[in-house]
Amino acid sequence: MKNILVVVDMQKDFIDGALGTKEAEAIVDNVARTVKGFDGEIVFTRDTHYDNYMDTQEGRNLPVPHCIKGTDGWQIDKKLAAIIDADSSIKIFDKPTFGSVELAEYLKRGGDIERVTLIGLCTDICVISNALLIKAYLPETEVSVIESCCAGVTPESHRNALEAMKMCQIKIV
Repeated sequence: MKNILVVVDMQKDFIDGALGTKEAEAIVDNVARTVKGFDGEIVFTRDTHYDNYMDTQEGRNLPVPHCIKGTDGWQIDKKLAAIIDADSSIKIFDKPTFGSVELAEYLKRGGDIERVTLIGLCTDICVISNALLIKAYLPETEVSVIESCCAGVTPESHRNALEAMKMCQIKIV
């Protein structure tokens, strides 16, 4: 049975760019260590917007251009990008919104998966969205989130998201 690590949106704009926080900066080394030491398949998601971002529903609700495809802020953090560059088997799912249906469908087609573990940014938006999608697509698969490898928009919203995921039978480790 396979173990999958999903690294959510570890991009410059969420770490030290347009929407960066000190909490996001603080998890980068933990995330890099977890990715390097993981025994199983690793996939990444990348928040991906375009020049028309401000005309989208998300842009109207969060009027901060971020993760515009091809910009510096769209790039995955350099420590993690080096890991991706060294392992051609790592897939990246570009997603235009919080959760990636494409990722959930990929995992569902993936066969005998024992566990899916999520880490990354932001706990209270994209991590929780992807965790819930994966749980919906794979209800009998253990889904977990590593708390020390996630950060939310605020520490309070991070904690709230972790509690919400616990209620949906997502393990917090």
